[in-house]
Amino acid sequence: MQQRLNEEIQQEQRASPVRLHDSRLVRVLYLTVGCAAVILGIIGIVLPVLPTTPFLLLAAACFARSSQHFHDKLLANRVAGPIIREWIEHRSIRRPVKRWVYLLLALSFGSSILLMPSVWHQAMLGALGLVLSVFIWRIPVRDADVQA
Repeated sequence: MQQRLNEEIQQEQRASPVRLHDSRLVRVLYLTVGCAAVILGIIGIVLPVLPTTPFLLLAAACFARSSQHFHDKLLANRVAGPIIREWIEHRSIRRPVKRWVYLLLALSFGSSILLMPSVWHQAMLGALGLVLSVFIWRIPVRDADVQA
């Protein structure tokens, strides 16, 4: 019984690694950067060049050092929470999430390339999309049924 309780506590600590900074000023700075990262992540949902997930991961890291409330709120989000928890616990992305990332990347960059009048802008967007695809390809994948 005690061992199971200890395992649950350890799992909770891995899922929510909140260690508030001692300095109030530094906590305010972390909170400010975290809020800015959330705003940029939300903007990144509609802008194809601005990535959403890295900004939300940055926000989670900043909130873990500044505010238990905001950190818990971000992890409780039905869309971003599981992805952030997966990254915190396993440093990976689940295969279905990665497929969605590729699909949305192709749709957003493809439509943006088609809308650009200049060949130079189309080439730049294509190169940026390719670099982003290679970056995403390098992120480890963890299948849902595999327990680590």
